[in-house]
Amino acid sequence: MEKKENRPLIVVVGSSNTDMVIKVDYLPRPGETIIGHDFMTNQGGKGANQAVAVSRLGGHVAFVARVGDDSFGHQAIGMMQQEGIDTTFVLPTKDAATGVALIPVDSKGENSIIVASGANALLSEHDIEAARPLIAKADIVLMQLETPVETLVKAARIAYEAGAKVVLNPAPFPKEPLPDELLRCLTLITPNETEASMMSGLQVTDEETALQAIRCIQAKGVRNVIITAGAKGAYTADGNGLVCIPPTRVEAVDTTAAGDTFCGALCVALSEGQALGEAICFANKAAALSVTRMGAWRSIPYRKELT
Repeated sequence: MEKKENRPLIVVVGSSNTDMVIKVDYLPRPGETIIGHDFMTNQGGKGANQAVAVSRLGGHVAFVARVGDDSFGHQAIGMMQQEGIDTTFVLPTKDAATGVALIPVDSKGENSIIVASGANALLSEHDIEAARPLIAKADIVLMQLETPVETLVKAARIAYEAGAKVVLNPAPFPKEPLPDELLRCLTLITPNETEASMMSGLQVTDEETALQAIRCIQAKGVRNVIITAGAKGAYTADGNGLVCIPPTRVEAVDTTAAGDTFCGALCVALSEGQALGEAICFANKAAALSVTRMGAWRSIPYRKELT
């Protein structure tokens, strides 16, 4: 795949799911059955969400993923192509179904998500090797943790050795610590407060603990850390200390894909040469707009909506 019009290439390596969303008054407790309201089926998966965000916000994007050789998988590929995403390395497999996510969303817009990984778990180092020419041409490689970690290590290594920026959204956070080799290849990591707490061993509750967590994560080899904090905005740090990026105030309807929209927007801004603080402001604005809408892909804004 050749770059077009000298536009920076962003390659997303990750997951593709079909999301099944139910609106509920509140999230059920263990053992409780409740009656829901609206139901919708959406395209989702953190990787696919991020790829769509990149494309809609003006980036040139290719996606590396596995889907099932089933109706959900073929539908996902077709819809990605309609979004302007290069799907050359979105590979159907007969060995597993397309990933599925079950998502109840409460009256405050909060959700919980259960994912059956399906074909996402089969994205392999061999698949990454096949996509090496694409990854080696990338300006930025964006990844998440809904696919095997050893696969991501290989992708990060190829990108790092080729001089690309490597960005990791560490969600869902794994039970085992992230490999040192992966961390050393990262240009930037974007945990939320919970993930930053798990990475650092420090409970992130305020600005002071956010800075402590950032410095701890940086000590593991990651140069740049952004902690996303929802309605509190985002935190990063420079040589002078903590940098707080304020949020864009909105009334949330559904937070599904907000973090993915943030990551996609951030990479677009960075690919355009924006400074980190400016890129975070742009990403905050995009993510805020996404939470005012239901669904994953349906909620992701277009660039013209942010002007």
